[in-house]
Amino acid sequence: AQNLRSQKTNTIGVIIPEIVHFFFSTVISGIEEVAYKAGYTVMFCQTSESYEREVKDTKALLNQRIDGLIVSFSKETQSFEHFQEVAKKIPLVLFDRETDELDVSKVVVDDYDGAAMATQHLINQNSKRIAHLAGPDNLTIGAERRRGYEDTLKKNGMEVDHDLILPCFRGTLDEGFHAMQRLLDLPNAPDAVFCTNDTAAYGAMKAIKEAGLEIPKDIAIVGFSNWQFSSLIDPQLTTVSQPGVDMGRTAAKRLIAELQDVELREKPIRQVL
Repeated sequence: AQNLRSQKTNTIGVIIPEIVHFFFSTVISGIEEVAYKAGYTVMFCQTSESYEREVKDTKALLNQRIDGLIVSFSKETQSFEHFQEVAKKIPLVLFDRETDELDVSKVVVDDYDGAAMATQHLINQNSKRIAHLAGPDNLTIGAERRRGYEDTLKKNGMEVDHDLILPCFRGTLDEGFHAMQRLLDLPNAPDAVFCTNDTAAYGAMKAIKEAGLEIPKDIAIVGFSNWQFSSLIDPQLTTVSQPGVDMGRTAAKRLIAELQDVELREKPIRQVL
């Protein structure tokens, strides 16, 4: 009855690409921790990286009269009209993946800096031909990680060889495996590789081992995200850590702040963790 009078449901919606994804599962933990302490329940929807499913999930959550929405949009998403409609009605916060088409608060990591550090680490290990398994260019995380990689090569006086940059848009183990096989088949194969995420890096490691090569003696490798399995494989995967729990906490805190103070919605922030 109190919710009906206030026209609030004390429910927050969350749309993510994959629930089983280690990074997104840690973000969920952070969101739930903050939301439940503040008296909100959380409804989750998984798009499986599908734009069509994302649009349907958005409508379904709005029909449930959620008070606010936290989103990491799909790899297929290039039109943001459904989220623009949401932002007219309730607070909307983006995390991990961002777009200039939405003037809303965003919580992200510095993908450029992380990629630059990963590439510099390989250079410091005396790697001369560093390949990159690249994420999707339509996502800022993919574009920024590639930009950080390329700029770091240039800063060190190294040529950007586009033959050493292969798409790994889904970031799966199989994709990383086959991309690494193609790199190993080159007349002048790389001696190091920076991967857009840890799953692709694991696939690349399998291809390197099957070719009878040693890591990092023959080919060094660095991933991105610090998935749980990265410390369990042999050899352990060097990787750039993403603070998933902190990202979830920060996104939830910002959304709740905008729910409690309408004026904050008119002053969206971009917070880099």
